Amino acid sequence: MRTAVVTGASSGIGRATAAALTAADFRVIGTSRDSRSVADPLPGVEYRDLDLASSESIRSFAAAVSDLEVDVLVNNAGESQCGPLEELPADALERLFRLNVLGHIELTQLLLPSMRARGEGRVVFVGSMLASFPLAFRSSYVASKAALKGFATAARLELAPFGVHLTTVEPGSIDTGLSDRRTKYIADDSPYRRAFTTTVAALDTKESQGISADRVAQTILRAATARRPEPLYAVGSRAPLVFAARRLLPRRVIESVMARSYGLS
Repeated sequence: MRTAVVTGASSGIGRATAAALTAADFRVIGTSRDSRSVADPLPGVEYRDLDLASSESIRSFAAAVSDLEVDVLVNNAGESQCGPLEELPADALERLFRLNVLGHIELTQLLLPSMRARGEGRVVFVGSMLASFPLAFRSSYVASKAALKGFATAARLELAPFGVHLTTVEPGSIDTGLSDRRTKYIADDSPYRRAFTTTVAALDTKESQGISADRVAQTILRAATARRPEPLYAVGSRAPLVFAARRLLPRRVIESVMARSYGLS
């Protein structure tokens, strides 16, 4: 039986991905910062503690699965953050990049040697279409997801000769309830407040009308099981159309369309 590790498997995309991999006959290890607090655990999923903001927790987790042959690693857990660039606190930025980027990279580094030695493995980074289509007041989140894609795209060339394939899945708007958990940083007297409120309200509306986590999970499953995974899979938010437009239209036009779609001039 193939083994998959899914970070952030307690809710949203991570939970749906764990379910999809279990249905595909994977042994699934799902992580959560506190596995004992997982509400309604999925049958067949082994929940284990993992805090991606802690190197000690990451090393402990990797050591605990070292006797297994991890075939697939899905780097999914993360924080959704927004705020004007001028007002983002340094400690919030550091936490975001530790959780969204550096924790996943450290975990990947620890699991890669076994994959490389066996001559097979899949690492899927769950990014965001905002990394390809940046949005105002989402600069920190955009940058973290773009960093993940950068690691995956460049390292593909290093690991493919060893039978290990890295890929990125970029979901568009998803209806997972993430809007309620998004961290927001803006001062009461911020000169950006009006535009920020407009943008976040449009973002919340789009997410409430977005695709399901199950649909994203099926794309992740395809990326994890393809013989030769594509560098990038995008799903939702009319991905085929908007990526085609991105290739054909000037960047300034794309930025203008993005801004207007979120109520900004």
